[in-house]
Amino acid sequence: MFEIVRGLHILAVIAWMAGLLFLPRLYAYDAEQAAKPEPLRSEMRELLRTWQRRLLKIILNPAMTAAWVFGGWLIGMHVWNQGWGFLAQPWMVTKLVGVAALSGWHGFLSGEFKRIQAGTSTKTSRFWRMTNEVPFLIAIVIVLSVTTEWSF
Repeated sequence: MFEIVRGLHILAVIAWMAGLLFLPRLYAYDAEQAAKPEPLRSEMRELLRTWQRRLLKIILNPAMTAAWVFGGWLIGMHVWNQGWGFLAQPWMVTKLVGVAALSGWHGFLSGEFKRIQAGTSTKTSRFWRMTNEVPFLIAIVIVLSVTTEWSF
C-alpha cells in the first residue's frame, strides 16, 4: 500500500508543479496585453483569463489537495511504523518547509488571480518572468532532501 500511496503522491506533485510553473507564464502574457490595441487586448485577455481560471480550478487546486492528502497519508504510515521521530530529521524538516513555501506560492498565485480578474493587479510581465522559476527552485531542495535523506 505504501508504494501505491507514494506513487499517487508523486503524480499529484507533478501535476501541481506543472500548474505552478505555467500559471505565472499566463499571468505574464496577460500583463503584456496592456500595450496592445483595444480589440485585440480584450479578446486575448478573455482567453488568457479563461485559461488561468481553468488551470487554477481544474488542475492546480485539486493537485495540491491530492499532494497534501497523499503526503499526509505517507506521514501517517511512517508514524504508524516508525513513530514521530522521523519528522524531526533534517531532511524531513526541509521537505516540510519546502511544501509550506510551495503552498504559500500557490496561495499568492490564487490571490493574484483574483486581483487580475478584478483589474487591480500591479504585477508586470517582467515580475512574472523573473519569479516563474521559484517553484522549481523549491522543488530542487525538496527532491534532493527526500532522495538523499541527509542529516547532520
